[in-house]
Parts: sequence; structure tokens; C-alpha cells
Amino acid sequence: MKIFKIIKIIIALSGGVDSSVTAWILKQLGYKIECVFIKCWEENYKKKCKYKKDYKDAKNICKFLNIKLYNINFSYEYWKKVFIIFIKNQKNNKTLNPDILCNKKIKFNIFLKFAIKILKGNYISTGHYIIKKRKKNKFYLLKAIDKKKDQSYFLYILKQKQIEKCIFPLGKYYKKNIRKIAKNLNLINYKKKDSTGICFIGKKNYFNFIKKYIKNKPGKIININNKILGNHKGLHLYTIGQRKNLNINLGQNKPYYIFKKNKKNNTIIVVKGIKNSLLYSIGAFINKIHFINKKNKNKKIIFCNIKIRHQQYKNIKSKIYINKKKIIFEKPLFAITPGQSIVFYKKNICLGGGIIKKNIQN
Repeated sequence: MKIFKIIKIIIALSGGVDSSVTAWILKQLGYKIECVFIKCWEENYKKKCKYKKDYKDAKNICKFLNIKLYNINFSYEYWKKVFIIFIKNQKNNKTLNPDILCNKKIKFNIFLKFAIKILKGNYISTGHYIIKKRKKNKFYLLKAIDKKKDQSYFLYILKQKQIEKCIFPLGKYYKKNIRKIAKNLNLINYKKKDSTGICFIGKKNYFNFIKKYIKNKPGKIININNKILGNHKGLHLYTIGQRKNLNINLGQNKPYYIFKKNKKNNTIIVVKGIKNSLLYSIGAFINKIHFINKKNKNKKIIFCNIKIRHQQYKNIKSKIYINKKKIIFEKPLFAITPGQSIVFYKKNICLGGGIIKKNIQN
């Protein structure tokens, strides 16, 4: 008689529809499932706080699916390994993506170790839309079938050992079908909106939130001829390519866009019109380059497609000079911003990525 090994999967359950359906799918496949609700932000919560609502949803889902739920507080780790780094980058005029850093430091590091070592799981799973494949003992991450929901941009930082311990069942589903499954199961959260924006800010006003951690230092908004056009509230509150909330008295048809932030003079430099060549870059210098498979690291030049932001659906051909830590685009790109991630692709395979250090103009 053949004895089958029971495989235990620990799911990061947020209370949202994606991770809830992930739990249901894996349970239907016969795995032993346990869930963890991760608290990453410690603050004086008001009555209608998102954390409490999400945790309540998670508890109801696990009760409905008859799955054990743990409530784990990683707020200290998040503060130290994500939030402080985010604030430091903001002070240095770098627009870091905290969700990518959270995946790197918390979900696929601290949580993964907790799930494997403490909860004795064989794998972890999340509600990310991405496909995992194995070929010749190497693991690959592929874009999800649903290109609008694909989350490979946020997971390019994963290593082989981490991917090995992950299961991503949603990569071959469209989001609309996941909602249909949730509705057919009568899950209480089947209509719940997707979380958007920076996770620890949520629906809060960004200006009011960030001023508790970075002191506002007002300055001037100028054009390239040093003419004063208005005032800003602090460099950290604005991003390259931004058009809204500049409070500039236009007087012309074409709006102004942020071209550069000068920390030394505490000024924001703007240019007129979205087609202004100063807003576009032919490439970028990058650091903290990471490849999912190390064989790419040994190459001198890589031809690939890139993503410079999550919600980018068109392929952008590029040439990466690994030794020079430089990437050249096939055509000039708008608003290349220091601190943000560039992610590399070969067709649908995510190769890795890096952090923008400086843009390259004509």
C-alpha cells in the first residue's frame, strides 16, 4: 500500500478575494492548509480601521473554509526593514516602491521562514498573479495570463530557494474568474475592492501622513530659465513627471510637468507640455541588479523587454550592459525616476530587475 505524504501549505491571507480563493483552490487540491494574517503596520487605529476589517474578513473566510488562522504581528520588522528605508529614500529624492521591498524583506523572507520553521509548512502561498515553472532544476517566474493583474513586477527580487518554496495558483486565472469563484462559493468578500496605493498609507491623505516622519521644507517651483512659477511644500511630496497639485498659475494651454528636483537649492524644475524632450530618457544607470537565474549575471549584454512601472502593458525593447550597470531603451521613455524599479523580461519570463540610480538623457 502506497502512503502519500501530506503536503502542508501556509497561506498569507489578507482578507481579500485573491488570497481567499487561493486557500479554497489549494484545499480542493487536497493539501493541508493553514493561514496567516500578517499585521505589518502599528498605529493608533480609529474605529473604522482597515486592519480590523481585513482581519475580521480573514477570520470569517477561514471559519467558512474550516481552516486554521494565525494572527502574526510583523510590525516591528516592517518598520525596521521597509518603512525606515522608504523614508530614507524619500528624504534623498528617491521614489522607492515599498511593496517590492515588503515582498523582499517580509513576505518572502521573514514570513517564509516563520511558515517553514515554526509552522512546519512545506510551502507558502499568496494571492499573487504570477506563474511558477520548473525546468532542469531551475525555477522560473512567468507573467500571469491576466496581463492587467500580472504581479511579476513586484516579485523580480525573488531567489531560487524562495521560489522553490512558493506556490502561486492564481497565475493561470483571470481576475474576473476569481471573483466568480468567490461569488459562487458565497464568500463574504467576493465584491471587496482590490487594495491600491502604498500599503501603510491606504486611503489616508499622503501629505498629512508623511509630514509626521519628514518635516516639510517649502521651496520654489521654477522653469529651466530659473523663473519662479510657484511654491512647493517639500521635495519629498513630488515625483518626476508629476502634473497635478503643482499649484502653478498656468495662463497657457499646455500644463507643466516636473522635470527635476534639486535638493541643494530645494527647488522643483518644471517644463511645459508632456512632449517636452527633457521629460524623456534614452536609458538609465541602475544598481542592486538581481537576476532570478544567475546565468544571466555572467553575460556582458542582455537584450530584453522591460517594465518601468507595474501598470505598463506594452513591451519596451532594451539593451542591458551588465558590467556598466547601464540600460539603453529602444525609444525614449517618460518620467524615469530614481529609486523605482526596472524589471527585465524575455517574452513572458521575468529575468530580474534593478533600481534606477540616474536617468540618461540625449
